[in-house]
Amino acid sequence: MKKWLIAICSLFMIAGCSNSNSASESKEKDKQSLKKVSVVLDWTPNTNHTGLYVAKEKGYFKDEGLDVDIIMPGDAGADQLVASGKSEFGVSYQESITQARIQGVPLVSIAAVIQHNTSGFASPTSKNIVSPKDFAGKTYGGWGSPVEKSVISSLMKKENANVNKVSIVNMGDTDFFTAVKRDIDFAWIYYAWTGVEAELRGEKLNMVYLTDYSDKLDYYTPVLATNENMIKENPDTVKAFVKAASKGYEFAIKHPADAADILIKAVPDLDPKLVKKSQEWLATKYQDDAPRWGEQKQKVWENYATWMFDNGLLEKKLVANKAFTNKFLPQ
Repeated sequence: MKKWLIAICSLFMIAGCSNSNSASESKEKDKQSLKKVSVVLDWTPNTNHTGLYVAKEKGYFKDEGLDVDIIMPGDAGADQLVASGKSEFGVSYQESITQARIQGVPLVSIAAVIQHNTSGFASPTSKNIVSPKDFAGKTYGGWGSPVEKSVISSLMKKENANVNKVSIVNMGDTDFFTAVKRDIDFAWIYYAWTGVEAELRGEKLNMVYLTDYSDKLDYYTPVLATNENMIKENPDTVKAFVKAASKGYEFAIKHPADAADILIKAVPDLDPKLVKKSQEWLATKYQDDAPRWGEQKQKVWENYATWMFDNGLLEKKLVANKAFTNKFLPQ
């Protein structure tokens, strides 16, 4: 009787192992049939990127035949990695793609992550900066780009104020909250992240949004990008990536709480409260007034490029219709 029991148990174990191996082999074979690509983030993971994490977690990329790695930019930025073909896709900005194309770098925006520019100049309410004219006599902390001074100048001119009365310093990697307590009065932030964090901290801010003072500064930031060679040689891959990403962002629009949970699961070091509140704030901003998520207008690209050219930030005018495309967005 003992021998029979041992024999029967052995058969069950063999069958179990066989099924397990079969499932594992099937999973591995399934993965091998997917096309492996990567998307490089512009910065550390945040709610600008949620749609990508949703698309990966919920299998939208896999459904389109893709195995997508979401990677950090490291020392080389996303634009550089995408332009060189070391990564197929990246998170970029209209301003950097505009500058890149003027220099002959073939980057192309394939979807607008957020429909309108949600950035602006933030300051603690104690600094009494409520409009651009109040920048005069104050210290701005930035990252050393000539674009910063031009933007500040454009806003100040609207109120007949002089940018030369602003002290501009490079605050490096110092975070906004530390910097405004130490040696600066205001900085350029995305409200969806730093502004929402201020709310959670109970620190009241005054915001001077770019779009309140100039429609030419209502540009796409951030965007998803690829390069011209990828579009030419692998259009089906680009289409598959954009389709899956679109589904990811559409899910984040409709289900911000669930989308926030997916981002938190993927990046557990993030503050859950910040992610959830930021996701709720941003949910209505992704698509906003556009007919579909990701759509871009040539007028927006032309407006900002004209502003950059007029402010001496571009050597020549941009051929706007080459810098972006809507053709890969789902109909």
